[in-house]
Amino acid sequence: MTKKSNYSNIFIYLLAFTSGFSIMGIELLGGRILAPFFGSSVHIWGSIITVFMLSLSLGYLLGGKLSTRSPSLSTYGLIFVVAAITLLPITLFSQWLMEAIFLTVEDSRYGSLLASMALFFIPTVILGMLSPYSVRLLVTSSNESGQVAGKLYFVSTLGSALGTIVTSFYLIMWFDINVIIFSFCTLLACLGLLAIFINKIKHSHASELSHV
Repeated sequence: MTKKSNYSNIFIYLLAFTSGFSIMGIELLGGRILAPFFGSSVHIWGSIITVFMLSLSLGYLLGGKLSTRSPSLSTYGLIFVVAAITLLPITLFSQWLMEAIFLTVEDSRYGSLLASMALFFIPTVILGMLSPYSVRLLVTSSNESGQVAGKLYFVSTLGSALGTIVTSFYLIMWFDINVIIFSFCTLLACLGLLAIFINKIKHSHASELSHV
């Protein structure tokens, strides 16, 4: 493995860590967003967890399928940017949407489930696509696929654990919910754009070498 490819792999692991951190941070914030309208009982958290699990499973499926079509760091970065964009409506429309659903659906169980779907389903599907795509970018031979997948899920799950602790212990106490979500959006978008930029630099350099 060359030094440049090693740096590229470290960057992909960093992105996977960030996606795991963001997913759990947003899931925890979901409870705080729904609480003023639907409460914070166990069925509210059941709705949130169900929506996140379903959307992540669909994201894994779609990400694995997308990774078979000319995988590149540029497409990987684009997924981050799209995830950031789909998270923005949570900061812009959550209050209006929660109120509309609260007034329409009497049963808080189904109201919270519908609200969770409306707010978190699409962005979590996009974020779920990142894990299988990360594996595809890192694997260079079938012999190392298991080891690479193990390392990647270790890093991603570590990010999820830290995202849970940092969000629940500190961020919620220090910042407004919309500020935290907007920060996640900014972080994901910046890392995605950086991945796209790095991919263009790599291709430009490779093109220059081919003409030497």
